[in-house]
Amino acid sequence: MNNEKTVSTLNDLLNITNDRIEGFSKVEDKVWENHSGLKTDYDQMVSQSREMKSDLIRMINEHGGDADNTTSTAGALHRAWIDVKNTFSGDKSESTLENVVFGEKAAIDAYQDVLDSEDLDPECARTISDHLHHLKSSYAKFESLEESRS
Repeated sequence: MNNEKTVSTLNDLLNITNDRIEGFSKVEDKVWENHSGLKTDYDQMVSQSREMKSDLIRMINEHGGDADNTTSTAGALHRAWIDVKNTFSGDKSESTLENVVFGEKAAIDAYQDVLDSEDLDPECARTISDHLHHLKSSYAKFESLEESRS
């Protein structure tokens, strides 16, 4: 197993996880008025994101790499777009939910691509598979809420 490739792959996922954490910070206070029942799920997703981040940094270090503890350019552009969109949106709650669903789907696709590539050793793959399970659960909660609003 090529440690350099593993570290690079894990750093990509770390960037995506950091994007997720930053994206969740944009959600705060925008949907709780209309969807107070999501607050507990949201808090759990933020906590899980932080755990995922810790897992990724640990695995990067174990493989002799340095964690690239930043966000991705694509994620930064998406968050800027969210800010612009929310400025002109009449229903910030609905717009915010749409963006959460979009972000979670993008994270799921990235994590699934990594698992499909088989570039990780079995231990890392198990951890990434667990992360993917959490992402899919988060996605399902927000997607069902968004669909119920349509």
